[in-house]
Amino acid sequence: MLTPAEADAAIAAHLAQVPDELLSLPACAGRVLRQEILAERDAPPFDRVAMDGIAFSSAEFRAGRREFRVAGLQAAGQAPIALQSPTDCIEVMTGTSLPTGCDIIVPVERIRVAAGKATVEDANLVEPWLHVHRRASDARAGDRLLSAGMRLGGPELAIAASAGLAELRVARLPRIAVISTGDELVEPGLPVLDYQVRRSNSYGLAASLRLAGFAPATDLHLPDQRPVLAERLALELSRHDVLVLSGGVSAGRLDYVPAVLAELGVRRVFHQVSQRPGRPLWFGVNNRGVTVFALPGNPVSVLVCLARYVIPALLAASGARAAIRPMVALGQAFEFRAPLTCFLPVSLEYDPGGRTLAVPRPTGGSGDFISLAGTDGFVELPQGPANHPAGVAIPFYRW
Repeated sequence: MLTPAEADAAIAAHLAQVPDELLSLPACAGRVLRQEILAERDAPPFDRVAMDGIAFSSAEFRAGRREFRVAGLQAAGQAPIALQSPTDCIEVMTGTSLPTGCDIIVPVERIRVAAGKATVEDANLVEPWLHVHRRASDARAGDRLLSAGMRLGGPELAIAASAGLAELRVARLPRIAVISTGDELVEPGLPVLDYQVRRSNSYGLAASLRLAGFAPATDLHLPDQRPVLAERLALELSRHDVLVLSGGVSAGRLDYVPAVLAELGVRRVFHQVSQRPGRPLWFGVNNRGVTVFALPGNPVSVLVCLARYVIPALLAASGARAAIRPMVALGQAFEFRAPLTCFLPVSLEYDPGGRTLAVPRPTGGSGDFISLAGTDGFVELPQGPANHPAGVAIPFYRW
């Protein structure tokens, strides 16, 4: 069996990059950027007023003047007014360009205005370029603002807009099929017999994928019937970039998924990882670059394998930069006796010093997904058997 780190490497070695597409700026939220973005102009493009107040020449103030005639008002979006006399000031609004001949802003809270004159009340606040956001202090025209591989959130899209771009080249979303298998599964809302269970894995998988920015294109339920599996999986392999299956990958007589995938030309890269839960994880790829993650059917295993392997792989296939894995401190000592890596569900708390603590929330087994309610994710404990002490630093994965 592979270790989780070896499974990561094997997946990375067989991922096909999804192609690019050009999208309008509003449609790019959450996507992975596939181009460089350069500054259209200096940023700011002018000496920018950073506070509502008055603008004047600091040299006149240093010469002893405290009272200035208000000679005009300049609002954002207006061409800069020229200061006609060093004894004058210009009333200015935040965001406007600095009036010509001025080199200082005194906020409205620090002045007194009467009879058309402004008096500066706090001499200690006055110095050249106070409250002025200097031209090109953030970036110069042509500077690289964003690089390929960045995931586009609010700050990044605002930066792209500031560069004058109405469209961006981004990674196309992978076409994903979520497929649950099993004769025992019954759709929510339909009558269920005592010996049947609700089809829940697909809903958890789809929700987690959507929250990660990868909404599935297909949600399918297949029975444990080899001919049906072969026919439908062949079709889904022809229509999607990624298949995420749950169930049918263990060692039972009716676990047909690995054999059917092999018949359909999907080459097994690995089957089984030295971990709990999710040991029977299967991963393969066909000659078109379609990747298949066949997850164990138990729901805790499904959600753990999705967060630990599938979502990071989707990001990597999109060209995203590798994320830095958050580290947390184990909130309580935890003993794990199996010679496997342990994925332990946790809730996050904070100690008085602000350190993030992962408080163990162990389940009653990989089928006990009810216990996951209210948890934040899971931590990865090194291969046991071991007694992991409270306070040890460990990687954290959010659901």
